[in-house]
Amino acid sequence: MDFQHLADQYRSELMDSVLPFWLEHSQDKTYGGYFSCLDRDGSVYDTDKFIWLQGREVWLFSMLCNKVEKRKEWLDCAIQGGEFLRKYGHDGKYDWYFSLTREGKPIIDPYNIFSYTFATMAFAQLAMASGNDEYAQIAKKTFDRILEKRSNPKGKWTKAHPGTRPMKDFALPMILCNLALEIEQLIDPKLIEETIDVCLHEVMDVFYQKDLGLIVENLSASDNSLVDSFEGRSINPGHSLEAMWFIMDLGKRLGRPELIQHAVEIALRTIEYGWDKQYGGIFYFMDRLGHPQQQLEWDQKLWWVHIESAIAMIKGYQLTGNQKCLDWFEKLHQYMWEHFKDPEFPEWFGYLNRRGEVLLPLKGGKWKGCFHVPRGLFQIWKILEQCK
Repeated sequence: MDFQHLADQYRSELMDSVLPFWLEHSQDKTYGGYFSCLDRDGSVYDTDKFIWLQGREVWLFSMLCNKVEKRKEWLDCAIQGGEFLRKYGHDGKYDWYFSLTREGKPIIDPYNIFSYTFATMAFAQLAMASGNDEYAQIAKKTFDRILEKRSNPKGKWTKAHPGTRPMKDFALPMILCNLALEIEQLIDPKLIEETIDVCLHEVMDVFYQKDLGLIVENLSASDNSLVDSFEGRSINPGHSLEAMWFIMDLGKRLGRPELIQHAVEIALRTIEYGWDKQYGGIFYFMDRLGHPQQQLEWDQKLWWVHIESAIAMIKGYQLTGNQKCLDWFEKLHQYMWEHFKDPEFPEWFGYLNRRGEVLLPLKGGKWKGCFHVPRGLFQIWKILEQCK
């Protein structure tokens, strides 16, 4: 494998195609913030603004300023988005809405904890990029709100009837593993260590089921047991693989090679389980008992699942030298560039059917924004440079 050639390929795709696409098409020059609902050619087809995606784009351009170079166009893009979030994204008490109108009026209330996590990531990176301490304070106050809400993330907006089948999901401890490293420079070291310890335990000892060799999406909140229901049987291979590169980063940060090795082993089992043997690509959802699933999109092939899995595989190879990781990275690389890359316009498609054909030609929407593709291209580029 020509690591330098591949590194150049990922760098060029990021710097010459994907980033210019978002800089040109997503910035709202009138009201601030970003459009995320972009058609194949970058034209805006809906102007609602989703806090997840606003925070992710602030984070992305701030991170590039901090880790690549402090380009004025990147910093200006991040600051204008951060200012929009600062003014309109929360209710004044750092409870972050889910979505806003183009002008910044709330549409959906703060039911979703991930509005909070991506706001925290955004303002932590923006504080470093800009030197503005007000942004650091927003990140810290929002992180405090996350910890306060951790045991009941949706609060009064939860739909579950209390007491019947209390469940907890994998997504929050998974994100906190990454978030802890994103903001550790702003938070009391003892609190960061405690957060890391709790999240590592949840991911690796609770949601990871040793007997299955896999991570489940939901468990009983009362005793951490498996639940035989649609939600309780659900496995999301992409979530698991993304989480494993977060764990590898934590293993490196903590000086724990055995943790890295364990994460690599779980990642390899997950991708072997989740790979579609007939058409290629990774299934979106699976049922651990092989039953029919509730998600009609279970067999779709999604952009983020594949690029996060590619990060996990190349990072696993970089940190352990495991040849199976490199083989899987090569397989994912070929699948992604053949199926997700648009041959005519910049940015990647997000949604394919099971056969790998484009299902939706959009480049951004309610869930897809300026995040997984550029973050993945950046991560893979930098790792490949270190592998050469």
